[in-house]
Amino acid sequence: MNSTGKTYKVKDMGLADQGRAKIEWAESRMPVMMKLRELYSESKPLKGMKIAGCLHVTKETAVLVKTLVAAGAEVSWSGCNPLSTQDDVAAALAAEGISVYAWRGLSTDEFYWAIEKTLEIRPNLTLDDGSDLIFTIHSKHRDLTADIYGGSEETTTGIHRLDAMANEGALLYPVVAVNDAETKWDFDNVYGTGQSSMDGILRATNILLAGKVFVVAGYGHCGRGSAMRARGLGARVIVTEVDPIAALKATLDGFEVAPMDEAAPQGDVFLTATGMRDVITARHFEKMKDGAIVANTGHYDVEIKIDDLEAMAKSKREIRPNNEEYKLSDGRRIYILAKGRLVNLAAAEGHPSEVMDMSFANQFMAMKWLAEQGKDLKPEVYRVPREQDEYIAGLKLQTMGISIDKLTPEQIKYLTDYSQGT
Repeated sequence: MNSTGKTYKVKDMGLADQGRAKIEWAESRMPVMMKLRELYSESKPLKGMKIAGCLHVTKETAVLVKTLVAAGAEVSWSGCNPLSTQDDVAAALAAEGISVYAWRGLSTDEFYWAIEKTLEIRPNLTLDDGSDLIFTIHSKHRDLTADIYGGSEETTTGIHRLDAMANEGALLYPVVAVNDAETKWDFDNVYGTGQSSMDGILRATNILLAGKVFVVAGYGHCGRGSAMRARGLGARVIVTEVDPIAALKATLDGFEVAPMDEAAPQGDVFLTATGMRDVITARHFEKMKDGAIVANTGHYDVEIKIDDLEAMAKSKREIRPNNEEYKLSDGRRIYILAKGRLVNLAAAEGHPSEVMDMSFANQFMAMKWLAEQGKDLKPEVYRVPREQDEYIAGLKLQTMGISIDKLTPEQIKYLTDYSQGT
């Protein structure tokens, strides 16, 4: 129990000071979030709201949590990935009176135990990354939905699941698709994932990427950012896809496109970014060269079929932190990073603070909107309005010291006057 009487479970409270320093660093790089904290710490639009969150416990998330609290909310938090929690940050949040249940290396049972603990506050709002919290409520605690104004979802995979639920009439409360805000997906997913995935791969391997053949599975926003950054570091990039439109985009962006069966024997480094299971399986491992490195930057650990590799390997050892060597019967070695989980969070620190500044600003604004409007909304998935996107982008530009032009009244009239010809 912490100083405010709230319960928590973290790895080591002795890490709290170290965590505070990391949070302060993130705050210095997240001016939009700090501006929102300043704006709403007096009016407290979230006063009386209880928020259960299930999202990576990083220094950037801590800035979001502290901003929600400053706006009046009571918060209870768990991590959305067993390997992404920064233990020092979790300790710092617990020391500041937050109910947090997160530590690196949770088992599956512990992961869901932590989610269950966050629900003990009987939340009015939920904040998710992957929708595990929402699914737990819908499958085991449907009675809680009577008090829930709404929720928000951070990632592509979670939105796909929620859209499916909504289409089947199974969604019990409104959810804002924060991932689909342009100031989230076109920055966080592209620039954040691209940079942080390279960071995770390099921390786990310390290889030279220049001259390597780098295979990116999936050319959505995360794959696009990863391919762009790998090329920027000097790698020859091959993209694999199942979507002809995405494959055509990759081709016109200057990348080689091929099926995974053809890319497997060529690749030095493989990175999956699809949100789909079984992207790399036994038949691909069988074709890979000695020393191939395999990682994932999709939300769940199902993209790489590690069970297939386990069955093929005659030995396994951790050769570096977050880097396991599988030795096959023919002597080839294949290296799996971060146990197939998010390499950017498990082997590094996740996205840079500067890009999470916009993503979490969208989360904050979604919580504020749901607190005000949620009880009058139907149980559907709602997209972030353009006005919010533009507001957050404008704040970001302002904090960067950048000004832009504005349309004149004549230009606005021209845009809306259909009677004018050429």
